[in-house]
Amino acid sequence: MKKSFLLLIVVLLGAGASICVTAETATTVFDIEPGVRALGMGGAAVSLVGSVETLYHNAAGLAELPGISFNSFYASHLGLGSYSAFGLTFRNWGLCLLTLNSGDIVGYDAGDNMTDDDLSYGNTGFIFGFGVDPGQFPFLPALPFDFSLGGRGKYLSALNGETKGSGFAFDLAYRMDLGDMRLGPVGLSDIGLGVTATNLFGSLNYDGHSESFRMDLRFGASARVIETVLLAADLETTGSIHLGVEYKPVTTFAIRGGFLTQGGGISLTLGLGIDVEGFIIDYAYVNHPNLGGSHRVSLTIDFSAIDLSAMAQSLRRILP
Repeated sequence: MKKSFLLLIVVLLGAGASICVTAETATTVFDIEPGVRALGMGGAAVSLVGSVETLYHNAAGLAELPGISFNSFYASHLGLGSYSAFGLTFRNWGLCLLTLNSGDIVGYDAGDNMTDDDLSYGNTGFIFGFGVDPGQFPFLPALPFDFSLGGRGKYLSALNGETKGSGFAFDLAYRMDLGDMRLGPVGLSDIGLGVTATNLFGSLNYDGHSESFRMDLRFGASARVIETVLLAADLETTGSIHLGVEYKPVTTFAIRGGFLTQGGGISLTLGLGIDVEGFIIDYAYVNHPNLGGSHRVSLTIDFSAIDLSAMAQSLRRILP
């Protein structure tokens, strides 16, 4: 009996993730562009470091985080399913939960008649990531440049109707700081380079059937042109391109824009960010060349930026 949920799965993940789907390659929640701040910049974040989203894009950057951060975001992905994440990072390591759920999908028979069978499709992914800076180990010789290495272990639980599957995958990451330099009259600062290799091994296993996760290499570069403007670019071996810019007229407010190639076309992205003493709200919008756009909102708490003594004094003034 023909079921329409097969088509929805391809639209929900394949079109939204901008990848080529084959019968032997699993398409999962891990293939959707994660995060909110980065999405506002076209998804160009492999070379960036910043709170929990570092875990989503380049685990090597976890070695450079100043402290503990918590992040959660939610999106109605392409208007077809709910997509959310909860992440917690520390210096050098972090954890994340990703979920994608289509809800009940109406089934149809071969004659396009509605059936009584409501099916569902969902993914639940767990990520553990780590990042190490060789400079943190005093027994290693000093190197002429700063870099960090990282990795991620990923576990996925998938539901296709009544069929359940699970699998593991592993990623590697590299990030390097180049400091400041000048290109003629233009001064560049906070220059970063990043490389990630995703799904080096692992597969999604169903009963009697196995699908490989899609392997990919992603290269990224970023630099601050002036104190208030950050530029970033990523390139994937699949051919996808990500370009983005972030403008911060003041330290507490950011405006973002960018584009990425997906679904055989170009998608434009926009974003905003507000940071008040370590409490950060980010918003992003991305359109799609063929489907509806998606809105995302996230809350991040950066505990390293919170002045606990000032908060205690404020509470003492408020409370009787």
